[in-house]
Amino acid sequence: MNYVFDSPDKVMVGVRGEVGSRLFLLQARQGRRLVIVKCEKQQLSALAEWLGQVIADLGRPGHLRDDFALEPEYEADFTAGEIAVALNDDDETIEVTFESADDDDVLELTLTKEWAGGLAIAVTRLVEAGRPPCPLCGGPLDARGHDCPRTNGHRPPIR
Repeated sequence: MNYVFDSPDKVMVGVRGEVGSRLFLLQARQGRRLVIVKCEKQQLSALAEWLGQVIADLGRPGHLRDDFALEPEYEADFTAGEIAVALNDDDETIEVTFESADDDDVLELTLTKEWAGGLAIAVTRLVEAGRPPCPLCGGPLDARGHDCPRTNGHRPPIR
């Protein structure tokens, strides 16, 4: 299925579950159509970083959107595989394409600078609310312990 949202009414991002085993979801709504994509934290983090860089190049956006809360439907339509981002210089929009990891589903979103900026901030807040990174390897620290590969077995796990 190919979902094309050239002027989404709303883009939402959120998580379900406990820290350490969270499910990251991105929802897009245009009219009555709602598409839900399950994403990895690293995918969304990289997307937020790239969106921030593009917005810096495009110039200061207007009022950023700030309501990114998920709607109550949580069943994902597909799981994101590759995410492609393109900049349309003519109308200063950002085109984000989510391709399914399992089948032929594709979500094509066209975002304004305001949507993209707000989305980047919302994703960054979600990612930073998770487990802190290990200062040595960058992997997530867990309450049960962390066997850091940088210690090469010569130190006890960081707790």
